[in-house]
Amino acid sequence: MASNGAGPTNSAAPVTVSVNHAEKPDKFNGLDFKRWQQKMLFYLTILNLATFLTEKVPTLKEGEHNAESVSTVEAWNHSDFLCRNYVLNGLADALYNVFCEKKTAKELWESLDRKYKTEDAGAKKFLVGRFLDFKMLDSKRVISQVQELQLILHDIHDEGMTLSESFQVAASDTAIGMERI
Repeated sequence: MASNGAGPTNSAAPVTVSVNHAEKPDKFNGLDFKRWQQKMLFYLTILNLATFLTEKVPTLKEGEHNAESVSTVEAWNHSDFLCRNYVLNGLADALYNVFCEKKTAKELWESLDRKYKTEDAGAKKFLVGRFLDFKMLDSKRVISQVQELQLILHDIHDEGMTLSESFQVAASDTAIGMERI
């Protein structure tokens, strides 16, 4: 490990990060869950709170009531409280009222994930339908229609679905070729 001559460095020391709260994601209103979830996860990672989305609540074992164990559980509960409330505050008021009953950040995150990932599956079907129903029309400008097709292809890619590049090029070339006819 490189040293600046000031003595040994401790790579295990916690990293303090200055957080600009302007970086927090916009409120989630029920649309674009995947995008909001990624932004919220990044924000919580900056705050060193993302682990509370997946960790189980620690409990004291019977007879384990020493100061260190109690302090560890209290610290976990405080950080989980912060994480849970950052997520809740990232929800629109109507959704806040629905999800505020969740007791831990993990329970809240998993509940949001279950509800909105299911709806994202519907969004994928909708995108596939848009792609399959896409038709070039003589009454519209070809360039705007090609752009519309490219946006559909981009949205399909954003949802994690793939179409081969050669297929995408052929689809765009076919649309552009229609302009020359």
